[in-house]
Order: sequence, then C-alpha cells, then structure tokens
Amino acid sequence: MNNLLTIPVLLPMLGAALTLMLGPRPRAQRFVSVAVLVGVVAAAATLAVQAHTIGVQTLWVGAWPRGFGISLVADRLAGIMLTVASLVTLAVLVYSTGQDEAELRQETPVSIFHPTFLVMCAGVSAAFLAGDLFNMFVGFEILLFASYVLLTMSGTRPRMRAGSTYVVVNLLSASLFLTALATVYAATGTVNLAQLAMRLPEIDPGTQAMIQFMLLLVFGIKAAVFPLSAWLPDSYPTAPAPVTAVFAGLLTKVGVYAILRTQTLLFPHRPLTDLLLWVGLATMIVGILGAVAQSEMKRLLSFTLVSHIGYMVMGIGLATDAGLAAAIYYTAHHITIQATLFLVAGLMQRVGGSTSCDRVNGLATISPLLGALFIVPAMNLSGIPPFSGFIGKLGLLNAGIAVGTPLAWAVVVAAVSTSLLTLYTMAKAWNRAFWGKPMTASQMPDTLEEDDDVHEGRPMPGVMVGSTLALIAFSLVLTVAAGPLYDYTYQAAMTLRGGDYVRAVLAVVEP
Repeated sequence: MNNLLTIPVLLPMLGAALTLMLGPRPRAQRFVSVAVLVGVVAAAATLAVQAHTIGVQTLWVGAWPRGFGISLVADRLAGIMLTVASLVTLAVLVYSTGQDEAELRQETPVSIFHPTFLVMCAGVSAAFLAGDLFNMFVGFEILLFASYVLLTMSGTRPRMRAGSTYVVVNLLSASLFLTALATVYAATGTVNLAQLAMRLPEIDPGTQAMIQFMLLLVFGIKAAVFPLSAWLPDSYPTAPAPVTAVFAGLLTKVGVYAILRTQTLLFPHRPLTDLLLWVGLATMIVGILGAVAQSEMKRLLSFTLVSHIGYMVMGIGLATDAGLAAAIYYTAHHITIQATLFLVAGLMQRVGGSTSCDRVNGLATISPLLGALFIVPAMNLSGIPPFSGFIGKLGLLNAGIAVGTPLAWAVVVAAVSTSLLTLYTMAKAWNRAFWGKPMTASQMPDTLEEDDDVHEGRPMPGVMVGSTLALIAFSLVLTVAAGPLYDYTYQAAMTLRGGDYVRAVLAVVEP
C-alpha cells in the first residue's frame, strides 16, 4: 500500500481550489501552480523508481476490501508516462507565466487558466493511475471538462467553433465509454482491471470480442487514430500556445495509454493485431499527407501529431515485447517533442506576428535563437539520428521486421515513408518561415487572418525561451540516456501481459 499514489491526483485538485481563491492575486496563483506541479513531478518520479526497483505500487482508497472500491496502481508503464507528462505540464505552465498582461487577459486569463490547468493535470494523473475502467472514465472526464474551458478561453469565434466540435466528439466518446462499462459489468460483474484480466477469458468469445472492439473504439477517438481523427486538426490550432502544447503532448497519449493498457492486460490472447496494424498504417499515411498540404504551423503540427500516433499504434499492433517497448519509448519521446514544437509556434507568433508560413519569412534572421529552437525538435520529430525520434522509430522498425508478416512489412514501409515525409514537411516549414529575408510591410498579404498578431516583432521573454529550452534538453536526455530508458521500457513491456499487475492489486496468485 503506497499513499504516495494519491499525490499526483489530490495535490493538483487542492492547488486548483487554492488558485481559485487567489484569483485577485495572479503572482500568488503562479507560485502555487508551479509549486504544485513540482510536487507532482517529484511524486511521479518516485513512483516510477519504486515501480522499477520494488514492484507494482498499489493503493485501495478508503480501506475497502480488495476487489471493491477505488484502486490506484503504478507499474513501470504508468510511472514513466506520469513522470514525462508531469515534466511537460510543468514546463508549459512556466512558459505561460512569460506572457505579458495583454496576452494574459486575452489568451490565458490567470484567474481561470491556473485552476483549470491544474484540474486537467489531476485528470491526466487519475487516468494513468486508475486501476479500474470506471475511474479511468472519471479521469478522462475530469481532463476533458477542463480542456473544454481551456480551449474556449477568450470566446473568439474560431475557438467557440472548434470547442463545439471538440465537445460533441468527446460527449459521443463518453457515451460510448459508459455503454462499454455497462457491457463489461453485465458480462463480468466487475470493472476492476486486475479482476477483468482473470474473468474475461471465462466469458463467451463473442462477448469478449464485442467488449474489446467497444473499448478500442472509445480509446481510438481519444487517441485520434484514423478514421476517428478528423476533429483534432480543426480543434487544437485555435487554442493559445500553452494550451495547444499541453493538449498535443498529453491528451491523445492518454488514449494511447488506455489502448496499450487494455490490449495487453485484458486481451493478451486476442490482440487484434491485423486491425491495429491497418489502423496504424492508415493513421501514419493520412496524417502526414494532411501535414504536407498545410502552410499554417499549428495545423501542420496537428496533422503530424495525428500521423505519429500511428507509430504508437503500430507498436501495440505488433504485440511483441520489442514492439511494445518501442511504442512506450516513442510515446515518451513524442509527448516531449510535440509539446516543444507547439511552444515554438507560440514564440514564432510573438516574433513574426503569425503562425502562417505565408505571412512570415526570415524568422531565423530576425531571431537566430528562435531558428535553433525550431530546428532541433523538428529534426528529432523527423527521426534524424542520433535523436530520440530515430531511436524510437528504429526500435519499431526492427520489431516489425522481426514479426515478418506481409502486413508487418507494409507497416514498416509506411513508417519509413512517413518519416521521410515528416522530414520534408519540417524542411518546407523551415524554408518558408525561417529561411530567407524577412518580409517588408509591402510584401505582406493584404488579408489579416483572425488569429494573426498585429503587434509583431515583440521580444521572446526569457521564461518562455527557458522553458522551451528545458523541454529540448529533456528530449536530449531521452537520447543520451536511451540505453537505460529503453531497458526500462523493455522491462515494462515484458510485464504488461504477466501476472505481476494482478498479483499486486489483488494479492492473489494468478490461476
């Protein structure tokens, strides 16, 4: 029993209440929010280390008998996901404190932003640590409720339109999730993940298949896999840079985590490998083709986000220890890199006045530092060696080749093609927005886009640059420490389908 498991959920909730009461004192709000997330990072890192050195950490909340009530569980998978997610949310929050007063009033009103941001962090932590499907649903709803508010802050027409789409899609997925929960409980008499791992093999195979498909559909919407991803490129680009960064880094990965957890723990002998490999292939190709056609940086990054979800689904679909290990490592890498690129897009808007590559040029001349901040994560996302993106993709390719089926080879080819197209997309964005001479006023297009910032040429605050550099440095840590980290993810993958999770949660010997 480890009471530390409550900290990543309760601490942000308490922080949200405190920052709400501190509404008239923005500096105090910022201090409390940063302090809370530092505490969450410390707790998450400790849990990750304990899960690796001691074993699966569990807590039955409220002293209910085992098998009843709320269970919180941290194994290696939950530990690494929670740690990386906490580090990214902390960096994004620090980044947001660099906004000037005009931006704060328009983009991220402090009295609203900080409490809502902390509630969203609590929801993410609850989803990662939930030991049963119902509380995973609760975690999803907490983070989604907060994300509705963050997405529509300032109430502009594009944001309200995007928010409407986002709300409708997620209300639909929530309804499907509740339906799946009812089906699971009716068939097995429980929604606890450890108990389900023992009971699902005993029910009718047709019912098992229906439950598995329903859960994949729900989590596929949340992970934005093709063809369930059309909502994402229209929703994320309208939000403020800090909000978009944390959305891109975390929200879809919670869906990926849920797929990974349920596929390996609940359906280890029914992995639906062909379906997942086809979905991964289509997600990679359709997403990157959408990115190639974009000229607006946030939309381009949104499509690359969709595309690279396909790599993670590919690793899950391969259903081998090597594939799962590579998928976990790549997920940690992608949380970091995707959030970093959206933070860079926010800096791009400050310096150039827009995130449209048609409206800006020569940003590397105006600010060489901004050019460096873009090119490093862009090359990492593209899979250029020796960065962590290359290491993760190489692991996935090796796992696919080892499987050796025609479909696995097709996905390997799609993965290589997607990586090359990602490099092309990043190079195109660099050439159009960063290379060359800055545009003069006479060269600017006559039309002003609604999200363009007419006060262009503002300096980049040190705290914004520093938090972006911190994420880039963390991505380099993922590269330099790839050996031990990959060993961690491999051990996490090896135990996903084993009985360690069940034994730790229920304190029984697996039959």
